[in-house]
Amino acid sequence: MSQHKPASLLDAILPVLALICMLMASVYLFSSDSSSGANQIALILAACVALVVGVKNGFTWKEMEQGIIDGVSVATPALLILFSVGSLIGTWILSGTVPTMIYYGMQILSPTYFYAACCILCAVIALSIGSSWTVAGTLGIALIGIAGAMGLSVEITAGAIISGAYFGDKMSPLSDTTNLAPAVAGTDIFKHIRHMTWTTVPSILIALVLFFIIGLNTDTSQFTSNLSTSMEVLQQEFAPSPLLLLPLLVVLGLAYKKVPAFPTVIIGTLAGAVCAALFQYDAIIKFVNDDSLPNVVALIKGIWIAMFDGYTSNTGDTVLDSLLSRGGMSSMVTTVWLILCAMAFGGVMEVTGLLARLLEGVLKAVRGSSSLIIATLGCGIGANVVCGDQYIAILLPGRMLKFEYPKHDLAPVNLSRTLEDSATITSPLVPWNTCGAFMASTLGVATLAYLPFAFFNLICPLVSGTYAYFKFKIEPLEQEAVA
Repeated sequence: MSQHKPASLLDAILPVLALICMLMASVYLFSSDSSSGANQIALILAACVALVVGVKNGFTWKEMEQGIIDGVSVATPALLILFSVGSLIGTWILSGTVPTMIYYGMQILSPTYFYAACCILCAVIALSIGSSWTVAGTLGIALIGIAGAMGLSVEITAGAIISGAYFGDKMSPLSDTTNLAPAVAGTDIFKHIRHMTWTTVPSILIALVLFFIIGLNTDTSQFTSNLSTSMEVLQQEFAPSPLLLLPLLVVLGLAYKKVPAFPTVIIGTLAGAVCAALFQYDAIIKFVNDDSLPNVVALIKGIWIAMFDGYTSNTGDTVLDSLLSRGGMSSMVTTVWLILCAMAFGGVMEVTGLLARLLEGVLKAVRGSSSLIIATLGCGIGANVVCGDQYIAILLPGRMLKFEYPKHDLAPVNLSRTLEDSATITSPLVPWNTCGAFMASTLGVATLAYLPFAFFNLICPLVSGTYAYFKFKIEPLEQEAVA
């Protein structure tokens, strides 16, 4: 067993500084295409810097390799879900499920209130099923399609979807993170949810006001012509019908019953495949475009292609074609690459003790209850950036800070709420985080493009920090003990 030297603060800062510099260079050189490979290289090179520091401190390659393996293994469920969501998108477009949601959505949703309505709708569904990923992977892709067909901003729409989905996910007792945070902090889930309402509800209300203001100032002069043209094309190509919404109902029902995400999405994909075979014969034959194949074989081939390589739309409507040419497992490969590189970096940082040293450095700056809560916010956000996974960003700071809160006469609900206000909420704002990568790939909008419009996710940590600074709605230790 090798002797490990304790990491210095400089040791811990060097890989992070290297990562920041290389990511800045990546964005400068490749702009919106940086996540297609440049960011991955930055993460791997930063991991190499951390490896060199680890060797200096006495860690063997085997030990650090195991850290990388452990880090990647944490992301395995997310990778499986990503691939399955790619297949789901492909079959749901082929089956007419997504076109039907777009068709009916354009009839119901007013462009003036569209962004706020997206946020509310996603919040309600996420609250009922406890999953932001399921909402984005089903309802979210349809709302993005509606926005594109209406000529509205897909970036703002993605921000509204994520804002609503993460509000509902955060406040739902069915959510995994909503159960994880109080478990780590050592408190009850319902006390945790009640305490979260003080930061979460004001944040979503502010976000909704901003979405309403943006909607009221949106030019809708071209809306009518865009709407009628797009609806005619959808009617001709897919014959929208309530029956085509069955795959959506299957997924929402399974999610509500707390069936794990991966089998839920796989079953939803198969439900889409069945709908395609039953109701979209002409669309599949046109998609396959191979007269030499028997009809049954052509149907199977079309569904198979949609699952692994997505659907390609050729309606003649350039807007709809760009929106409906999506999906397939292959569309997620770059995202999986990004997540693997991020988890490798995070794994090295954790196993070599560099991440723990960073957190210790933050703790040394704590001087009172307010600064402890603000430091926790910073740790949660920082862990999302460094580790690339929201669960690690909840667990690591939570474990390290759990015993600091009683020292400052703070009830555990303060820690659990702060972990959610930072680690859970900001995870989709980091391009290489599992959540940020998932949202970007699923919604088809780059993380940095929707980030300025994910108002709830940006506002909630600020509200939480403001409460801490003014010591507003900060629960003392004895108060929770009596509750």
